[in-house]
Amino acid sequence: MAIGLSHSFSSPSADKNGEDELIKKIGFSPLVKGNEVVNGDEIGFDPSEPPPFKIADIRAAIPEHCWVKDSWRSCTYVVRDIAVAFGLVAIALHFNSWIYWPVYWFAQGTIFWAIFVLGHDCGHGSFSNNPNLNNIVGHILHSSILVPYHGWRISHRTHHQNHGHVENDESWVPLPEKIYMKLDLSTKFLRYKVPFPLFAYPMYLWYRSPGKKGSHFNPYSGLFKSSERKLVLTSTICWAAMVAFLICLSIRFGPSQVLKLYGVPYVIFVMWLDMVTYLHHHGHEKKLPWYRGKEWSYLRGGLTTVDRDYGWFNKIHHDIGTHVIHHLFPQIPHYHLEEATRAAKPVMGMYYREPTKSGPIPYHLLQNLARSINEDHYVSDNGEVVYYQKDSQLT
Repeated sequence: MAIGLSHSFSSPSADKNGEDELIKKIGFSPLVKGNEVVNGDEIGFDPSEPPPFKIADIRAAIPEHCWVKDSWRSCTYVVRDIAVAFGLVAIALHFNSWIYWPVYWFAQGTIFWAIFVLGHDCGHGSFSNNPNLNNIVGHILHSSILVPYHGWRISHRTHHQNHGHVENDESWVPLPEKIYMKLDLSTKFLRYKVPFPLFAYPMYLWYRSPGKKGSHFNPYSGLFKSSERKLVLTSTICWAAMVAFLICLSIRFGPSQVLKLYGVPYVIFVMWLDMVTYLHHHGHEKKLPWYRGKEWSYLRGGLTTVDRDYGWFNKIHHDIGTHVIHHLFPQIPHYHLEEATRAAKPVMGMYYREPTKSGPIPYHLLQNLARSINEDHYVSDNGEVVYYQKDSQLT
């Protein structure tokens, strides 16, 4: 499919030179309206069509400095988030009021999620160019919120390498109809009824997704190569040490105190994680394709991811909403993702879906989440380009 300028949408003459330079650089003409590249949803664009550009074209459009990793800058975000976390604990203990506790739970759970994102950057190697620093910081951050660093890092790498692939993707992967229909009703209910999917992450760590086997804690799981077993074991030991530490705190200060200070924020963190990771691959206003076989490619799979605007929370959780470029180029540090996205949008053209602008609180995303969970249940067993279908009997 060729992408060209239509009669209805064209660049103003003042921008003609810039448009010509863009066409010369990427080899085709993006559809533009005024100064902006048109979102393909506006004109009924088919996102399953192979793009007329290559991933190298996107890479070339991103400024060189966006690839630079600054270890000191990354560490300042770690210090900031840890300081906020301990500050919230101090305030909670000072006031110790049931009026304040709900505020604390939400705020601390959000900071736990921000800490997870920094550990996620360590896993990608976008935190710094030093693998030892990445692994040390990643273990500290992820173990503190009960995430097995290497176990999750490796499975998340599989997710990035196979994004958008029905069988090979790892995160929130769609179920083929034949597997979906074999699920018992209770499993369907827990997986496809709000709010239960928002509590799925701990179960995923232990058992993976329906239709897949393995555990993020077991070094001999099929998730891992034999050469990765020692790494996984190290992370599992760190995770167990954190569990033991929490047990000791419960003995010393009482389980109710640990539940208030850590347990409830952990649940909020899990809800953040499940909501955000789900919405980056589901819930777009128009259904997006999933691929199999020869139709799948790294580029086409990555282009089915979705950017999201989280309002006030964008900077708190380190711009994780700029997800398309992150998925295509996970080496880019989070603090360069916005600029990299702006630079890449003209190349991606209609294959980039502009996120709905959010107010301070992203209430609109809750609607997207609920609609998708209630409608996106399985994909066809056949075909190399498939879309989610709804189980009409699941009411």
